[in-house]
Amino acid sequence: MDRHDENVPDYFDLPTVGDTGERSAWGVFGADDNFGCLNFLTEERVAAAARLVRTGRSFGLDLPLGEPQPQFWAMRPSLQHSVRVHRHGRDDHLNSFYMQGSTQWDGLRHVRFRKYGYYGGVDEAQLDTSDAIGIDHWAQRGIIGRGVLVDVANYLASLGRPIDPTHTLEIDVALIEATLAHQGVRREAGDILLVRSGWLAWYTRLSAEQRQAIVTNYEADRSSFHAPGVDPTLKTVAWLWNSRTAAVAIDTPTFEVLPFDPDRGWAHHRMLALLGLPLGELWWLEDLSRHCREVAQYDFFLTSSPLRLPKGVGTPANAHAIF
Repeated sequence: MDRHDENVPDYFDLPTVGDTGERSAWGVFGADDNFGCLNFLTEERVAAAARLVRTGRSFGLDLPLGEPQPQFWAMRPSLQHSVRVHRHGRDDHLNSFYMQGSTQWDGLRHVRFRKYGYYGGVDEAQLDTSDAIGIDHWAQRGIIGRGVLVDVANYLASLGRPIDPTHTLEIDVALIEATLAHQGVRREAGDILLVRSGWLAWYTRLSAEQRQAIVTNYEADRSSFHAPGVDPTLKTVAWLWNSRTAAVAIDTPTFEVLPFDPDRGWAHHRMLALLGLPLGELWWLEDLSRHCREVAQYDFFLTSSPLRLPKGVGTPANAHAIF
């Protein structure tokens, strides 16, 4: 165990919040912590991850800004890119640039845990009057470390059980561990997990009309939408915390397995708000997946540069995997 982990309790030793029975890491990294599980990305672990770079081959993990279209949430209109041509060249600007409209990280200001507040117990008034838990804190250090592709789609396909993107699939601890074993990957503290379900590749192949119908139906009745996603139950959450996971991203628009089942809990509450675990959505993992299979290597040096936006809630990932 890294010396920085010595005073980090196991999940079921964390204190509970109010009378909810839910456990939180509030205060584990200090009263004014802005980083949550990114604290597991110690300098020693970043340096070790950098030693994974051998060939210099890199893969971008972001969609083009503004994709997918339409935006999956009706409250986020489409990105508009305007260019002004003048005598010396060009300038451009963006309208309707939603930080979480494409490949992105959810920051610690994104979700509140009921009446108890955001990560660390921060309340709405503190968010309005201070820079507490803003995305700009992450930008100053970056999200940099050992990335691990958890290619669930490829693993299940190899068993003759390909994922149907229109059906519910809970990506739980057992499935994650089986996938890692199939790939020959050993977990390490401070890992940044990238979970591939194949959902985004399927969605981008649909026609504009088919995508619009999916979004429209989802907005009308969210219980009717079925998709793979990360299991939010305590077993999965405890495993992520106890293995000192720094962040998790997936190639779906909601991170959660859908439809949402309140009896099983909400990953955004348990992981993001209570543990401070950054959650990524809509990550493009197809090119990375092909390369990992070709070279039989599923770990790599990962860099992600959040936007330095004061009081920011979310950010484009701006991520690369480097071998």
